Amino acid sequence: GMDPPTPSTPPLEHAHGTTTLSFKFKDGVVAAVDSRASIGSFVGSKTVQKILPVSKHILGSMAGGAADCSFWIRKLRSEARKHELSQNRGISVARAAKILSSNLYSNRGLGLSVGTMIMGYDVHGASIYYVDNSGTCLQGDVFSVGSGSTFALGILDTELRSDMSEDEAVALGIKAIRARRRLRKAT
Repeated sequence: GMDPPTPSTPPLEHAHGTTTLSFKFKDGVVAAVDSRASIGSFVGSKTVQKILPVSKHILGSMAGGAADCSFWIRKLRSEARKHELSQNRGISVARAAKILSSNLYSNRGLGLSVGTMIMGYDVHGASIYYVDNSGTCLQGDVFSVGSGSTFALGILDTELRSDMSEDEAVALGIKAIRARRRLRKAT
């Protein structure tokens, strides 16, 4: 049929020239990011961080306004640290995603542009959550956010297998993130 087994492209098109993706495979989670960051109407520095640590075992990937995203991930990082100190154990991926989603939901009037995947490992194993500026919070096995997400999901949809080795999963992540550029050259 037409429906992919995993959540389809998130509702928001963060068309800032960025593509981010993440997916689960048997040994963990792969995250891949296209390094071009656009700022306003010109392409800005490649040093804009698209994947930021939330805790020792959780990462956040970002598409959308770089300043918006890094602000919210940094805020989440300090909440994760507080949780760790008060509970004496690391924050779960689910809890981190829920905190981010409620922070964004309560600021949804501000016109923020944020599409993030919170992913990592905890006592429940590996997991990935998609969170955006509307407060949406979805758990899934495969996500891609950004202007090239349709192409990335197309590749992941046909080539992702649950029994992949880490090397194969990483190679697939790179191939999927580059899909759009290859298509553009072909035309």
